[in-house]
Amino acid sequence: MGSLLLTVLISGFVLLALVIIMVIVAARADHANTLKPPLATLGEIDAQIRGKYTTLDDLEAELQKRRDAIGNLADVQAEVDALIRQKNEVLGEWQQLEDRRQEILALRQETDEAHTALAGATRDLSAKALELEQVEARLQKAERLVAQIADLEADYSQLEQSVAELRGELSDLQTLQARESELRQSIERFERDSARLEGEIESVRNRRQEAEEGARTAQGRLEDIKADYTEEAANLASQRTELTKIESQRLELLTQIETLKDKADVAGGVGGRGDDPLAVLKSLPPVLEGVRKWPEHAANELETDALHRVSVHMNALGLDYHSRVIRAFHTAMKVNETTQMAVLAGISGTGKSQLPRRYAQAMGIGFLQVPVQPRWDSPQDLMGFYNYIEKQFRPTDLARGLYHLDKWNGPDESRDVQDRMMLVLLDEMNLARVEYYFSDFLSRLESRPGIDQSDREELRKDAELELDIPMPKGDPTPRIFPGYNVLFAGTMNEDESTQSLSDKVVDRANVMRFAAPKTIQAGVGQGPQVDPKALSRRQWRQWVKSTDALGPDRGQVEAHVEKMVGHMTELGRPFGHRLGRSMIAYVANYPQDGGRLNIPTALADQVEMRLLPKLRGVEMDTSDGAFEQLSEYVQRDLNDTVLAEAIRSSAAAATEDTGQFVWRGVTR
Repeated sequence: MGSLLLTVLISGFVLLALVIIMVIVAARADHANTLKPPLATLGEIDAQIRGKYTTLDDLEAELQKRRDAIGNLADVQAEVDALIRQKNEVLGEWQQLEDRRQEILALRQETDEAHTALAGATRDLSAKALELEQVEARLQKAERLVAQIADLEADYSQLEQSVAELRGELSDLQTLQARESELRQSIERFERDSARLEGEIESVRNRRQEAEEGARTAQGRLEDIKADYTEEAANLASQRTELTKIESQRLELLTQIETLKDKADVAGGVGGRGDDPLAVLKSLPPVLEGVRKWPEHAANELETDALHRVSVHMNALGLDYHSRVIRAFHTAMKVNETTQMAVLAGISGTGKSQLPRRYAQAMGIGFLQVPVQPRWDSPQDLMGFYNYIEKQFRPTDLARGLYHLDKWNGPDESRDVQDRMMLVLLDEMNLARVEYYFSDFLSRLESRPGIDQSDREELRKDAELELDIPMPKGDPTPRIFPGYNVLFAGTMNEDESTQSLSDKVVDRANVMRFAAPKTIQAGVGQGPQVDPKALSRRQWRQWVKSTDALGPDRGQVEAHVEKMVGHMTELGRPFGHRLGRSMIAYVANYPQDGGRLNIPTALADQVEMRLLPKLRGVEMDTSDGAFEQLSEYVQRDLNDTVLAEAIRSSAAAATEDTGQFVWRGVTR
């Protein structure tokens, strides 16, 4: 048993010695390799490793031989100790070899990066070489040009001498040509003057003959006029005498009237309560007398059906309005909460007055035409005045209509007409200064509370019109609230007898400009006219929409309005929140087609009616590009090619004319 254990131990030591010898040999081989240059490749290292495996095989054979030759355990133990020491040395050298290997890997990576940089540098060098070749070519060409320039300079010196010689000859020639031109112009002028004088002489002869004949005729008429004048002078003297008598009688009657009125006031009590200063105001105007007699339309009538009825009525009267014009005017009437009126502008005879008149007839709205007079200079011309002699208020039909349609301040006997509608047309409103007679009225309209808040007295107060009537003691001053059942429109002609609209009116109105027609229509009626039926205030209110009706489309509309703000800012005419809200309200109230809202068309209408009138007077030399951008926006984003071309046409006409923009309207 002891010998067996000894044998096992000897075998173990032998194997350990063998391993140590193999490691030492491999380490020595690796150490020899480490002495080589550090830039050895991994392939070489792999070859070295394979060599070590071969050496290891040889060592195993040698070990086997030594195992057979081992004689005793002491020698083996000494050899084992030596091998252990060699093993430790081999392990240390192996560690150093591994560090060296890592260095070689790092060096190889650096080498690859260097190769990549070298390739890039090679490419750059090739490009620089190509540039160098091009520079050398240009340099050679420049040298040739320098030589040519030297030759040209020599030729130029010679040419200068020749030119100096020719200039003297040219000066003489130009003098002769100028003289010839002057002579030719003189001859042509003399010929024209001669022809003109001959024509004038002939004309004078003809006019002289006509004047002689006219003088003879006038002489005869003068004799007749003298005879008539003598007779009229006698009649005039007689009438003056009679007039003096009548005037004295009138003064006596006035004195008696005042005396009788004073007595009547005393008899009636303090303040003259025997007379009603509102008697005339309380009489129903003819426009409401007619509307009161009309039967009502169906309570559930659709807005599209009403607009179709308007078109049918227009055709029956031979009036040719584009359906878009009718829709635009209708929408302008619906938004009277944010935009107080519609203004129809253009040259005379384009149908500005007929559109609101016939629209009102077909819709069932009472129509009141108010002809503006050139002498108007105060709100009294619009509403009426108090006659202090008669002690009566003399209202206009407008004041009477507003009074009877006012369900808060109007008379109780007019309750049946206060659900009716009335359209007021200020005809030729710019014959007088609008800001003199209409500015305060327009401010009242703007101050009205919303349609849904009109029942609140404290909100109506600022919008009510106070009549200038001295009332008996204890009676309140009469007030009128212009409600939303009263629509306002105006017409304005553009000629030398009219005034331009103020900015206050333009900012608060939808301005529809009627351009000159491209062709003259015959105006023949087609079909029967519609029967008059009254449109109720309740029905109209159902058609008026708030901006909430836009729903998810509101963001799109607001985005377009912001674009318009940008275009107007570029043109020097920015607008604020009031106009922006009015434009959004217009889009919300635009009549739908098949249940779908046509947003681009409604927005294009607002460009035409709200923005373009504000651009009057913009200098074209600094804004030509901005006008082109506006027309591109209208054509591209709003799909209105006709309006875009009309903008370009107005801009081009302004450039050729005064240089200041004037919106000329669009013909559809």
